Amino acid sequence: MNMHTVVVGTSGTTAEDVIAVARRDARVELSAAAVEALAAARRTVDALAAKPEPVYGVSTGFGALASRHIGPDLRAQLQRNIVRSHAAGMGPHVEREVVRALMFLRLKTLASGHTGVRPEVAQTMADVLNAGITPVVHEYGSLGCSGDLAPLSHCALTLMGEGEAEGPDGTVRPAGELLAAHGITPVELREKEGLALLNGTDGMLGMLVMALADLKNLYTGADITAALSLEALLGTDRVLAPELHAIRPHPGQGVSADNMLRVLAGSGLTGHHQDDAPRVQDAYSVRCAPQVNGAGRDTLAHGRLVADRELASAVDNPVVLSDGRVESNGNFHGAPVAYVLDFLAIVAADLGSITERRTDRLLDKNRSHGLPPFLADDAGVDSGLMIAQYTQAALVSELKRLAVPASVDSIPSSAMQEDHVSMGWSAARKLRTAVTGLARIVAVELYAATRAVELRAAEGLTPGPASLAVIGALRDAGVQGPGPDRFLAPDLAAADAFVREGKLVAAVEAVTGPLA
Repeated sequence: MNMHTVVVGTSGTTAEDVIAVARRDARVELSAAAVEALAAARRTVDALAAKPEPVYGVSTGFGALASRHIGPDLRAQLQRNIVRSHAAGMGPHVEREVVRALMFLRLKTLASGHTGVRPEVAQTMADVLNAGITPVVHEYGSLGCSGDLAPLSHCALTLMGEGEAEGPDGTVRPAGELLAAHGITPVELREKEGLALLNGTDGMLGMLVMALADLKNLYTGADITAALSLEALLGTDRVLAPELHAIRPHPGQGVSADNMLRVLAGSGLTGHHQDDAPRVQDAYSVRCAPQVNGAGRDTLAHGRLVADRELASAVDNPVVLSDGRVESNGNFHGAPVAYVLDFLAIVAADLGSITERRTDRLLDKNRSHGLPPFLADDAGVDSGLMIAQYTQAALVSELKRLAVPASVDSIPSSAMQEDHVSMGWSAARKLRTAVTGLARIVAVELYAATRAVELRAAEGLTPGPASLAVIGALRDAGVQGPGPDRFLAPDLAAADAFVREGKLVAAVEAVTGPLA
């Protein structure tokens, strides 16, 4: 059992807490201040509900139907109906970690005291998370404006004891049965509560937070594999000198160059220019790795800035302000998050592209400076890593397609009331696919570069300590070294896991100390 507990207060949350809840099943508790803020805001909503004047979301319909005033006798039905009707998703089930992040971030906004829901509604959401119950959320249904409506509605439906959810054992069952099995009483929604459960950027934000964590690991891993390829190609590390990067002071560029330089420390392979293939400069994919990797790192930094701002936000419409006013707004629009999600898909595609170019160079006997064709044991009899590069190229091609931005593809909805939307959920979904593909691309370079370094070592050249540590750890993980052709898919899958799980970075840091 995970004993870590995340306390949700009134002032937002952190990326670390989102990941703890989403991926490590951390328990969730509401702070005393959050409970008081929830109760105070609810008193405001109750007072407005008692007045004859219509208030959006409290005593009116929604979206294009907001002009109808709803009497007290129909308001509970109104809140139930908005959840039921908006739980209209279709397609495959969304991953468990995404749904947990989605619910936790909605709870973060509820706890701010700006939504007007009762404390028991927020507590029930915390109870569902702590029970390991995961609502069934579908791939399609959010336009990234007025919140991630369908995904959040499917979560709200579970709080009502309706629809389907996945239990802690992974079995999908009726939500009411799961709540009963864990002693959770379904929520009976009152004024504004159905709407408050649906109006947020929580799904796209949760996916952004997790993508940023994954990409940080992959960018450090890509610095390492770029250094291994430079080493295997007998390239020069002089291009990584800090004084060269200081005169073009993009922060990420300097960090990537420093990471590569530390990986190459003590190597006996760098700087060799063979007599039969003299080089004044290495190819762009080798020499410009810090510039490309670094630009991506700077984009990640911007993404973290946007994510941190959104994590500190209370996103709902209308909102309860501290002076007692309830005001409509457009804070649910996902544009800030959607743009960053698209930016990250672009840099993932470009990192994949330059990574593949180095792999291809390692396999081409005309450009690899003495390595055997395709790093094969007996070229002609053996094909070596020829088709591993095909797989890598196919992944790069897909990442290029996924780099087409979703956020420019607004489509009107709700009878033109919602006439401009962010498509942030779609941007997040394609970024998740891109991150998965990028890990595989980096894994193929790792597989090729380590084999090439080992072949150089067999020629009598001495790799650096960091390279030897990576090779040793990779072999311990079941990834085989040079030799005759064999079934490659298991090796590539193991290399992918080695990269994704942070084992590549850990192997190097055991030698170099922490990398950025």
